[in-house]
Amino acid sequence: MQKVPIWRQIQRENFTSISSLLDFLEIEEKSQIDADPRFVLNLPRRLAEKIQKNTLNDPILRQFVPLVDEKTVAPGFVMDPVGDKTFCKTGKILQKYRGRALILTTSACAMHCRFCFRQNFPYETQVTGFEEEIAFLEKDLTIEEVILSGGDPLSLSDQSITTLFARLDAISHIKRIRFHTRFPIGIPERINDSFLNLLKNCRKSIYFVIHCNHPLELDDEVIASLKKIQKLGIPVLSQSVLLKEVNDREGVLFELFQKMVNCGIVPYYLHQLDLVEGTQHFLVSDIRAHALIQYLQENLSGYAVPRLVREIAGRKSKTRICL
Repeated sequence: MQKVPIWRQIQRENFTSISSLLDFLEIEEKSQIDADPRFVLNLPRRLAEKIQKNTLNDPILRQFVPLVDEKTVAPGFVMDPVGDKTFCKTGKILQKYRGRALILTTSACAMHCRFCFRQNFPYETQVTGFEEEIAFLEKDLTIEEVILSGGDPLSLSDQSITTLFARLDAISHIKRIRFHTRFPIGIPERINDSFLNLLKNCRKSIYFVIHCNHPLELDDEVIASLKKIQKLGIPVLSQSVLLKEVNDREGVLFELFQKMVNCGIVPYYLHQLDLVEGTQHFLVSDIRAHALIQYLQENLSGYAVPRLVREIAGRKSKTRICL
């Protein structure tokens, strides 16, 4: 019998029951909690252990615990704010930008962020493997970079990733593979020797992009796991989302990006919120966002300041926000 990896065992400890999580967090005031959310709860235990007890004003709690605010209907907030469905080329490939294609490797995630812009996406789950996607990539000679996303690509087994890597390695015009993942933030044990070996043996250039929104998410174990990737010569970058009452303060963002560059992670994008239905309580104004970036520019090295952007459906690139 094949041994279950440690990270899979840890993943099974995720909180998926709201009542169990509220008991664990000793939450007494439950009127603001959505006990029956459309987008189900999924929170790694190690992140739950970082949440301050008996308060709803914790920055990690607000990212992962469903609030009744999600029931509010607000103008401009829609099911597919970035137009993903418009750009589907196969069941699992999106192509929005020149020279790049994104594979929706899985619908599974290590955690469910309440502001996720793909929480309504109709993932292809009936067809296993990536035969149609590989055929598409082989035919389009303009594609030099493949982005592995989802869901979260690290939800796949190492064997599945190895098989996918082998197929991508055989396509000569593909030069780069990029991971987009939040997995190490919640379950850093995922960066194990088996995964590191498959990265090491891949012949393409690899870029590793994490999603991290608050300095509490970057603890010593998370940083140590990412250091293992850096030691392979693989650049580690970050993307963050600007979220009201989570990270929309100068001191929080300063600490977050300073902490990143101190351990060699390059802040890449700070995203304005994608206006997915039920997330209006996270929205930060462009004026406030620009003021925060100006503060960072005045207090951090240039390479520590991410680009402030938003995604506008149909545009050929991310849109820089400049006021």
